Amino acid sequence: MQEVEIECPYCGAVYTSTVDTSEGDHSTIEDCTVCCRPIQLLVTCTPGQVDDVQVSRA
Repeated sequence: MQEVEIECPYCGAVYTSTVDTSEGDHSTIEDCTVCCRPIQLLVTCTPGQVDDVQVSRA
């Protein structure tokens, strides 16, 4: 598990999220911790390391 900083594409708030790097590259949807709108995360990773996180409106 790795912590990454996410910037909400709706309200602009920055918060910390936890990414499971054992899943390999994956896509997930989570709610912003501030405005509660859905955010899609496209995670590129190798075991133990997050290479990239792309954030978009879900």
